[in-house]
Amino acid sequence: MIFSKNDEVPLKKTVLIAPLDWGLGHAARCVPIIKELQKYPIRIVIAGDGTVESLLKQEFPQLEFVPLPGYKIKYSKNKRWFLLKLLIQFPGVLYSLLREHRWLNKVKKELHLSAVISDNRFWLFNRSIVSIYITHQLSVKTGNKLSDKIATQIHSNISKNYTQRWIPDFGIKKNLAGELSMTVKLRQSDRFLGCLSRFEKKPGSEITTDLLILISGPEPQRTIFESLLLDQLGDFEGSVLLLRGLPGQAALPLTSIHNNKIIIKNHLPSAELNEAIEKSALVISRSGYTTIMDMVKLGKKAILVPTPGQTEQEYLANYLLQQKMFLTMPQEKFHLKTAMEQAAAFPFDMPELDMNQYKSVIKQFAESL
Repeated sequence: MIFSKNDEVPLKKTVLIAPLDWGLGHAARCVPIIKELQKYPIRIVIAGDGTVESLLKQEFPQLEFVPLPGYKIKYSKNKRWFLLKLLIQFPGVLYSLLREHRWLNKVKKELHLSAVISDNRFWLFNRSIVSIYITHQLSVKTGNKLSDKIATQIHSNISKNYTQRWIPDFGIKKNLAGELSMTVKLRQSDRFLGCLSRFEKKPGSEITTDLLILISGPEPQRTIFESLLLDQLGDFEGSVLLLRGLPGQAALPLTSIHNNKIIIKNHLPSAELNEAIEKSALVISRSGYTTIMDMVKLGKKAILVPTPGQTEQEYLANYLLQQKMFLTMPQEKFHLKTAMEQAAAFPFDMPELDMNQYKSVIKQFAESL
């Protein structure tokens, strides 16, 4: 790093980027932001641990990383107990919030931070520096109107601690997140980023794989979904690439599948995953918002299977089904043959959208530091 003559303050402005650790989506959608920031004279430091750190180190091995523990949320095996499971973990989450806030106050001085970009990490702000909060959930869905209102207000109050909210969606009626990214009153400082995807659409890509399966998200539902799919793939006659969403892990699951057209991998770097998606005729994935943005940017047909009990994913899947953009099927009723038959008759009506909208927001941010 280059320092000024007094060897105390770096010449470059330093920006800390810290994604939430609920699945890989928050880290993945930070990739285009980081790439855009690299165009400016800015020192970028990434904070995280576990799979978040593994994914971003694969993408940016040259950047600085600092350890920051995640919230380590566990989901229930049974959809019925989903909210109770989260409530039980609330004291641990509250401790994590206090810990990350104190941690930022400390490293702000050590790293000479000018700004922090927090992707849904609730308490990672500091009022003496520019603090950006990325979220597509201005309105929170819990499955109950009263608790929706309460949760939305709490989330709104949290985000008031930040200088700006960056919203990965289009501020139009037919958007990608439906009611989630729309609120009664937007703030003057709010910025819509449009579609945030680390992938690029390449014309002329040849379809070589019948089905790409992208598994992701917190345990134990990640493993439950994987087991369900592995059980049903034995009768599938086409070519399949199954990605387990486990960067940094070497071991593969034991399976009785003997079809040599089925390939199982733990993870692929962005460039290879970009190519794999484009060369696939159809994708099966969770209805995580980052995955949805990836499919929209690449114009890819997909069957969305929301994580049971995760009301945000369930809402997104149903909303996009109503918009005829993606087919959806609940995990408890998922049947591969039926899903493939329904997909063959589904319209997959993808809108035309500006995929570079976020670049002007990043430019304004970088030039204001």
